[in-house]
Amino acid sequence: MLSLSERIQDAIELLQPARRVVALTGAGISTESGIPDFRSPGSIWLEQPPVSYRDFISKGEARQRYWQTRHALSSRVAEARPNAAHNALAEMERHGILTGIITQNFDGLHQDAGNSPERVIELHGTSRSAACTLCGTRSSIEELQARIDSGEQDPQCPRCGGYLKAATILFGQRVPEAVLTGARQLADTCDLFLVIGSSLKVSPASLLPHRAIRRNIPLIIINLQPTPLDDVADVIFHEKAGIVLPQFIEGLTRTEGVLPDK
Repeated sequence: MLSLSERIQDAIELLQPARRVVALTGAGISTESGIPDFRSPGSIWLEQPPVSYRDFISKGEARQRYWQTRHALSSRVAEARPNAAHNALAEMERHGILTGIITQNFDGLHQDAGNSPERVIELHGTSRSAACTLCGTRSSIEELQARIDSGEQDPQCPRCGGYLKAATILFGQRVPEAVLTGARQLADTCDLFLVIGSSLKVSPASLLPHRAIRRNIPLIIINLQPTPLDDVADVIFHEKAGIVLPQFIEGLTRTEGVLPDK
């Protein structure tokens, strides 16, 4: 395998002519900010498997378990801050070469780093709002969490009586069609596709890079573990995104005219 510096240079050469870069980000970009993923040793999800959408809707004890797990995780998400990888993606947008981010994460760190909310597609929803499972009404997650912390065990929507939860997608819950359509459009119009911190094992996110591959668009993968698309990627990094992405910015900045101001 080529050295890190050689692969960085190869990636920069692919990025230099690009003006419609799309990034797909997964849990691996946020673990560097202290948010656990589903598979790492010590993850809360290994001790308390996530509640499925079907169980959440049909079982009161599952909803109680959901809120117990969320309470254990929410403080870590609230304390997390964008890392060097998030900041590098925000820098790419500021200089007009990043069209959008499709993220499997619900932590809002891309927006905190400075990416425009309208350019971030959250496939799995957001933990920063509450939502009714029946009517879809959004409300304050802080107020809902306070109700739970004060002893309410099964909060329901005051408008329709549906069950309330964070506005995230649970296992078995469908990603809204409008969200999928936006993600597909980004993949269909990009001129370079970046995968950052995603195992590419969870659908529908795992299908999106294929849309770019079919158009012979360059694919760069940054993920600590191998992915199913490593064999077809143009450049592969099994290093931390917080190490790799800032070097992209440094290399592009050194090349005159590659990162023009908007």
